[in-house]
Amino acid sequence: MNREQLPLLVTFFCISLLIAACGSQRPSDGPPQGGTNIPRGLPGNAIPKVEPRSRYGNGPIYQVRGETYQVLDSSRGYQERGVASWYGKKFHGRMTSNQEPYDMYGMTAAHKSLPLPTYVRVRNLQNNRSIVVRVNDRGPFTDNRLIDLSYTAALKLDLVGAGTGLVEVTAISVDEPLPNRASPTTAAATKSDVDLFVQVGAFGDQENARRRLRMLRSNGFKQSFVFTDRQSQATLYRVRIGPIADVAEFDKIIDRLRDAGIAETHLVSD
Repeated sequence: MNREQLPLLVTFFCISLLIAACGSQRPSDGPPQGGTNIPRGLPGNAIPKVEPRSRYGNGPIYQVRGETYQVLDSSRGYQERGVASWYGKKFHGRMTSNQEPYDMYGMTAAHKSLPLPTYVRVRNLQNNRSIVVRVNDRGPFTDNRLIDLSYTAALKLDLVGAGTGLVEVTAISVDEPLPNRASPTTAAATKSDVDLFVQVGAFGDQENARRRLRMLRSNGFKQSFVFTDRQSQATLYRVRIGPIADVAEFDKIIDRLRDAGIAETHLVSD
């Protein structure tokens, strides 16, 4: 090892330790006293603004519990669906990955790969509530989890009681024209009429899709099927499982797919 490499390795080691502490298990976490009713005086949505990339928590790579994660160069164009969780009073006042005190009453979130800070719109796919939060922390480092919301953010999406929910996360570019930015609402929850599926492959060759389908059914996925997508330039055959009802069913499907050797999955709608 030469002297030029040493500062880089020390920085990497320190960042890994810092993020590991932020992403530790939260066995006794919970809401503040008062339950799940929205108290008066809570903040509204985070307001996107231009901010410099944080000196802390941005890798570009870091390790937690033996797993290596890579921070994205940019949040532009990012959109993903998955499971949201939340964290509350146990971490209130502790330092986030970019060295800001965590405020469970703020509109913030933790994400494994988005640059710190990043503003994102989070939409609950099961009731269509939508909020804007500022990502300033790393996590969640639990299997099948996409984003960890502050207590207030989870409360506004109606996720506190259940603990988790199926969501869509979309990065907001502050230089976009206003009509294209997020227009969130936290109105009374209404059941979404959109069906959700786990997609386990998209193929240009129909026989490849049929081969994947046969493999799924031989592993007991009776709700698997091929959706023919003719909306793109070339017809795609998308292999899906579902519809799925909730996070518990989603987790069960993902675990079974991993056992079958399939790790690349996406949560999609009809």
